[in-house]
Amino acid sequence: MKLNIKNMIMGCAVALTIGLTSCVDDLNVEPINPQVSQEFDQQAVFTKIYASMGMTGMTGTAGGGDLDAMGIDEGQSGFYRTLWYLNNLAADEALCCWFSDQGVTEANYTGWTDTDVFVQGLYYRLYFGVTLCNHFLDMTEDATDEESKLQRAEARFIRALNYYYLMDMYANVPLVTKVEKETPKQNTRAEIFAFLESELLEIQNEMNEAGSGVYYRADRAAAWLLLARLYLNAEVYTGTPRWADAATYAEKVINSNYKLAENYAALFMGNNDSNADAMQEIILPIAQHGNYTKTYSGSYFLVASTHTAGMPEWGSIDGWGGIRARKTLVENLTKNGNDDRALFYKTSDDPTISDPNAFTSGWGVTKWNNLDSETGLPVVSNDVEAKVPETDIPFLRAAEAYLTYAEAMFRDGNAGQALEKVNALRTRANAQTLSNLTLDILRDEWSREFYFEGRRRIDLVRFNSFGGNTNYNWDWKGGVANGTTFDAKYNILPLPVSDMNANSNLVQNPGY
Repeated sequence: MKLNIKNMIMGCAVALTIGLTSCVDDLNVEPINPQVSQEFDQQAVFTKIYASMGMTGMTGTAGGGDLDAMGIDEGQSGFYRTLWYLNNLAADEALCCWFSDQGVTEANYTGWTDTDVFVQGLYYRLYFGVTLCNHFLDMTEDATDEESKLQRAEARFIRALNYYYLMDMYANVPLVTKVEKETPKQNTRAEIFAFLESELLEIQNEMNEAGSGVYYRADRAAAWLLLARLYLNAEVYTGTPRWADAATYAEKVINSNYKLAENYAALFMGNNDSNADAMQEIILPIAQHGNYTKTYSGSYFLVASTHTAGMPEWGSIDGWGGIRARKTLVENLTKNGNDDRALFYKTSDDPTISDPNAFTSGWGVTKWNNLDSETGLPVVSNDVEAKVPETDIPFLRAAEAYLTYAEAMFRDGNAGQALEKVNALRTRANAQTLSNLTLDILRDEWSREFYFEGRRRIDLVRFNSFGGNTNYNWDWKGGVANGTTFDAKYNILPLPVSDMNANSNLVQNPGY
């Protein structure tokens, strides 16, 4: 079943293919032969909505890519990999030695332009997701059965998630909620914020109870967590802080059926889809499977790029040796003694990256792997060699609610309640508990808990510690070994030049 949908992504004439993936079993929908019908297939399109977060096309690691018409390399076009590059490489956590790869230098040193491969890849990936959701919602508008109503609520959530990242990373973008041929107009960040708030508040009670639905599908806790994130960053997006609202929705998640896992490391291991301890924390995973969801943009990328020969077993025969920890991250996790979250491979006593072109310069990161948390052995599908990892991406997890609540309460003058939630995470990691908090401690705690998970830039911007800031530094910031300030314009990304050329309604972000 293929539907060619033209002129749906912004002003670009792009043919998108909507089809069935092998995630249908995980999503608990009926599989349908994609060759049988040219008609709208509700289950197949619904499945593709979720699959677009975990895969890049229709045939595996490469071939038949969703964004082929955009001229973007399929392996670099995935939802998570593009988010990860722009939020982590650009910040104080990770450095990649693949400088010959298009876009890596610009991400490492925070110097992207409107032609950057990742700037374009993320933008079109997010609008691809929006388009899928709009198409599904248009075609099921008159459906009244309970399953359709639930699927529609989830489709609206995934659309909101895509728009959240468009708003956060590109600021003023078109808000399109129907499949239309007309060239869309540009909306302000504040307008998109208002839309997201309204959508999430409206759909929360139409989704499954927290923890009661199918594992790979979003429930109301996912809506609460996205609302909490929206409110936590509200001052960045609208100029008006919403700390109390952030705490309210974070607390809903904390009091839900989701709980902190006892073993932090197990959250990022190959059996995190069957380990009950890990699963109780993961609110929304992105499905990854060694046979059925092969992609260079998911956990395969994270596991292989952070390992190479000579390192401890990581559960895959592939070790690309590309990404390691900046010294700032290492010191953040090791300066105060034991912390189980400090999952590093020491190449020497000194974690300094003296040569950014060499993977062995600096410390490796072993956080992501394809090992079984109980046996320590590689997790393998159907006796096939351990190559493409089974490790799901724990995209939304309960720990975020703890730090969101802590930061919101602290900023709102309730330091005691804030400290309790931070220490809950530190206790889980067997780290020394804290007796007081500051904004700098909170900023660092976000990294200690969520490093290498695709969000760091968002947090640094909120703490005024990213572009334009002269008070917070890290190694190789701005392309200088000891770090240097870069322009505040990089707090948001430019709109891709291809879309600027195709849509005369767009005004480029300042400085680009």
